Amino acid sequence: MPLIYFIRHGQTDWNAERRLQGQRDIPLNETGRTQAARNGRRLGQVISDPARFEFVASPLSRTRETMEIVRRELGLEIHGFRMDPVLKEINYGDWEGFTMDELQDSDPDAVMTRAADKWNSNVYGGESYAMLAERSRGWFQSVERDSIIVSHGAFSRCLRGHILGLGQDETVDLDVPQDRFFSIERDRIDWH
Repeated sequence: MPLIYFIRHGQTDWNAERRLQGQRDIPLNETGRTQAARNGRRLGQVISDPARFEFVASPLSRTRETMEIVRRELGLEIHGFRMDPVLKEINYGDWEGFTMDELQDSDPDAVMTRAADKWNSNVYGGESYAMLAERSRGWFQSVERDSIIVSHGAFSRCLRGHILGLGQDETVDLDVPQDRFFSIERDRIDWH
């Protein structure tokens, strides 16, 4: 089993406003750039030879910029990574761009339906956590070499839920920090 370092992208203005970003291409803000630099420096303290890793990011701009900052902090050429669309965030469909408070005001029945079964619900015309879990599990099983990954919060939840054998409710409620990252080695997850 390869060693994986998983970094969530840094903060965006939509994160700060608690808007559902999903697959909308929202850029990092200054806080996000600071978080990405912190994660790059910390990663440099944890690994001794970054060149032995494959670097892969979601193709959205917030993950690409995070990866560029991480690579800069590691002393590497910033564009030396590949993108994988499988690593994209969950698709929130019609709900992207809205806060849950706004959705509660405009479509309380749909919000209630999702709250009753967050794992399987895709009342917003996007992707359920169950669908994302399949996507993340397939990606995880395809990793063949030690890797440094930059992806998204919901993807992180599903990946950790799979590795740790968590239930659906536990998985969707996992914390998704942007100012630290985790490593996966066999069935163990360590935060850095």
